Amino acid sequence: MMVLDGLGCGKSLGAAAARGNVEALRRMLQDHRVDPDALNEFGKTALQVMMMGCTSVACVLLDHGADPSIQDRCGVTPAHDEARTGFLDTLRVLVDHGASVNVPDHSGALPLHIAIREGHGDVVEYLAPLSDLGHRDSRGADALDVARDARAPEMLELLERLIATSSS
Repeated sequence: MMVLDGLGCGKSLGAAAARGNVEALRRMLQDHRVDPDALNEFGKTALQVMMMGCTSVACVLLDHGADPSIQDRCGVTPAHDEARTGFLDTLRVLVDHGASVNVPDHSGALPLHIAIREGHGDVVEYLAPLSDLGHRDSRGADALDVARDARAPEMLELLERLIATSSS
């Protein structure tokens, strides 16, 4: 029998999420009633440390009430992480569970800005219609500026097409 308390809960939950161990997560959340937003020793939740692209882990945590828009001390949300790594399926799950894609991190960047910089076209295509395209980061750059700065002509073209489509 596993005894979980305070910090131990967040540490165990985070470890299971990082390993992608869905069964252990389910057991802790259902049988032991662990708070899905319990913090580990680094002050992060299981959703923030989960194995990237592990949609099943995200689903279990979100179905048990994990906060899909939780921010770390740098303002980074799970949506920022998935946009950075390009895992569209997990990003969709987060959004389907209410994650906002318009929460800026401490540099003012939205998940869209990060996906543009990382060159994840499919993620950009998904995020653009959901995002505030006029949002400016702390440097004053909007999505089009980020694409220009990243020297990503294909991203710029994609965004211009999406903007033209949405305004017609």
